[in-house]
Amino acid sequence: MENVGITNVVLVHGAFADGSAWRGVYDVLTASGHRVSVAQIPLTSFDDDVAATRRVLDRQDGPTILVGHSWGGTVITEVGVHEKVAGLVYVSALIPDAGQTSGEQYEGFAPTPEFVIDVGDDGFGFLNPDAFKPGFAADASDADAAFLCDAQVPVNMAVFGAEVTHAAWRDKPSWAVIATDDRAFDQAMLQHMATRAGATITNVAASHALYFTQAEAVAEVIATAARDAALSTSA
Repeated sequence: MENVGITNVVLVHGAFADGSAWRGVYDVLTASGHRVSVAQIPLTSFDDDVAATRRVLDRQDGPTILVGHSWGGTVITEVGVHEKVAGLVYVSALIPDAGQTSGEQYEGFAPTPEFVIDVGDDGFGFLNPDAFKPGFAADASDADAAFLCDAQVPVNMAVFGAEVTHAAWRDKPSWAVIATDDRAFDQAMLQHMATRAGATITNVAASHALYFTQAEAVAEVIATAARDAALSTSA
């Protein structure tokens, strides 16, 4: 993959995960000369996740492509107004508008019964272990799905009720990689959000965990965003 354009990339994971599953994307992008940082968001509150991402953006030495998977899409929508962000890439991600919550994105779309969340008395949720592979990572090997399941990071379910105050996609170019076999989000919901954001859409035959299982395809879209955002910035 030829590296042309913006060099810096920041990757933001979603709920029930940490940044380690970005390793394949990281390897592809760094091999082509990109400088990749992986934000480790705590999933404890919307504000905490935004702050953790902002700290990583503050360390970048120039224009940056900001990437979010799943819940990470809400995070990058908010923090993407950061002066160093030149473009946004949504990977089977939530893309709310300003004044909306993540939970509101589900309204009017089909339920996803294979995506089962067990919520504890403290309000934090884990994906149900028996439903983890079919609901989250159907195209992963049994061993990889088991590791992702056992390495889960619980999410404070209250984050899905937090209102977004900025929609960075309204002012910055965006791309969306959508998993066509996603069982966490309704396909129509993913397509609707990406289209509303004016994103350049790439559909990939994959599960919700496409950032892990289809790293080459995801990295290719990020590299394209880096090239195209650089052209629009210099125009």
